[in-house]
Parts: sequence; C-alpha cells; structure tokens
Amino acid sequence: MLCSRIRTALSARLDGEELPPGLTPRRLDDHLTGCRDCRRWEAQARALTAGLGRATAHPEDDAAAADALLARLRSVSAGPGAVSPGTADNGGTRAG
Repeated sequence: MLCSRIRTALSARLDGEELPPGLTPRRLDDHLTGCRDCRRWEAQARALTAGLGRATAHPEDDAAAADALLARLRSVSAGPGAVSPGTADNGGTRAG
C-alpha cells in the first residue's frame, strides 16, 4: 500500500474523521507495524496536533506558544519530499 494513502488515513484518524474507503483501522495499524517512515510521520503529526492544541488552548500565551511550536517544527528533520518550514518560498524566488 502506498505510504501517501496511509498518511492521508492517519491524518483523518488524528482529526477524528472517517478513514478513506478501503482502509480499515487494522490495515492502517498493520502498515504502521512494518513501516518506520509512516510511524515517524504519525509521531510528528501527533506532536504537531498536540502543539497546535496547546497553542490555541491559552490565547494569552499565543506568542510564546507559537514561537515554541515554530522552534519544534524547525528542529524536526523533514522527510523525503517534504518542504522544511521557511523554504517553500524564498522571497518569490525558488532554488532550482
């Protein structure tokens, strides 16, 4: 099964949404058992979701929470094909 399809399903599960057609929780868990990259992706997605939840739980701490979350995102190494924060747009120019 394609990891991109698994990651879509993981995102849905994290958001409390239904899994895509043809994917069951067991198939998803079976894939995670055998795929280190998807386990890592899920851990990073869970951390991001938790960080966003904390940042929005205390509006008075928005600036500090946002700075902490950005620092955490920058410290996580980007996976294959991912774009690191701050590299998607380089002032209107892209390295090529």
